[in-house]
Amino acid sequence: MKSSFNSTKSIKKLAIANRGEIAVRLISLCKEMGIKPVLLYSAADKNSLAYRLSPEKICIGPAEVKQSYLNISAVIEGALSTGADAIHPGYGFLSENTEIATACQEKGLIFIGPPVNCLELFGNKALARKQAMKCGLPVLPAYTGKNSNTDELLEEACKIGFPVMIKSTGGGGGRGLRVVSSEEEWPEALASARRETKSAFGSSEIFIEKYLPSARHVEVQVFADASGAVFHLFDRDCSIQRKHQKIIEEAPSCLSQAIKQEMTSAAIELLESVGYLQAGTVEFLYQEGKFYFMEVNPRIQVECPVTEMILGIDLIRAQILTAQGQSPFIQKSFTPRGHSIQCRIYAEDMKKQIPLFGKLGTCEFPQGVNRRFDMGYESQDEVPGFYDAMLGKLIVWEENRIRALTKMKQALEETIIFGLKTNINFLQDIISHEAFIKGEMDTNFVEKVFLPSWKEEELESVDPKIISHLRQFFSIRQSPSSEDLSENPFNPWQFFN
Repeated sequence: MKSSFNSTKSIKKLAIANRGEIAVRLISLCKEMGIKPVLLYSAADKNSLAYRLSPEKICIGPAEVKQSYLNISAVIEGALSTGADAIHPGYGFLSENTEIATACQEKGLIFIGPPVNCLELFGNKALARKQAMKCGLPVLPAYTGKNSNTDELLEEACKIGFPVMIKSTGGGGGRGLRVVSSEEEWPEALASARRETKSAFGSSEIFIEKYLPSARHVEVQVFADASGAVFHLFDRDCSIQRKHQKIIEEAPSCLSQAIKQEMTSAAIELLESVGYLQAGTVEFLYQEGKFYFMEVNPRIQVECPVTEMILGIDLIRAQILTAQGQSPFIQKSFTPRGHSIQCRIYAEDMKKQIPLFGKLGTCEFPQGVNRRFDMGYESQDEVPGFYDAMLGKLIVWEENRIRALTKMKQALEETIIFGLKTNINFLQDIISHEAFIKGEMDTNFVEKVFLPSWKEEELESVDPKIISHLRQFFSIRQSPSSEDLSENPFNPWQFFN
């Protein structure tokens, strides 16, 4: 199925419905393109770096995400009140939400993202899996039925064979994902997965999939321009994860060219089958010479910079041009050059394994050849305790992987962030690990290989009483009448319980 973009409406003002480093990037890009940016921000992000950079801003609500960044009516009204022509949702929050895409259509706004039918399809992992199977993509054994009985679901899990994953049908990012190794673990894991899935996505619907304990996480960047042409922008390896959250990404992966060709062809076929438009990522698991379809992320990705670095392109500029009916990549055949690595920098106490919030002190991000800092904060900024604790990303490029690793080590060493502890030392030690240098890693590398031998031997677990106190404090900071913390899918404690 081939689709095309018929609108030729130009974008003169763009509403940015996001925060942090992606908002900073969008504001800068708009200025370069001669587009007026307007920041739609929450009360917690007043006086943030994005706030200071944007010439126009509208507060769309208090800190609580459901009242601001996830409040569709507030986002739409905020954009319309400024005379914006379009909304860019960034990633996370409303980036994969069909309701805001539909609302934009109804109000005459351009939603910079895939069409509604693609968001509906790929927003449901069970439906996405069925479409992948229809296109002949390899998938893992799974149960995607509607049965919700605990015991009967256990029977299905036994048929698949442990270990299995319990996954949310309505979202990703590791939310609601549980790895279950035995029948004994099943009841508690299922109940926990349902609670988190309900909190994060408004539905407790789950499905069960075979778990691969030694798989690599490899994804293909795909782009479909206004002409309807779908083409791939090569692959990335995102295997270095902690609690199912990516922390280091690189491009290209070290898989064989034959496997890469199969993956990229499969990705293109899948998105062509649904008339896809805009940027998208098709994610795969790879183990023992075989790859399996995992999901499609119908949006821009946090890790897109490594693809941009090896190809010399700007994916978000391409999104904006495509939304105006243009074909940004005249050259449809690309040749990757060199190697790029990205590290996500978080405010985090690694010894206690908890995110941090508060005021930053002096921050210095030393520039150098082929270094790129995509940061959402600068010196003296306040990191609010309401959202993800990522401060930004450090990306480097070099002519080969070993040189890129050397450059990344040096850039991390020279990065200075005072005021709050960060995961910088943690990142330095990962990329210095012998197995990582050799490229011998999978999605369990951090938990199974790295952490057991990490030099921070005093790594501690937090006393439950401290966690309880912090959770209570966090809830009070939102508002006296706010919902329990567990109801906020974007709270910074969700992966540390």
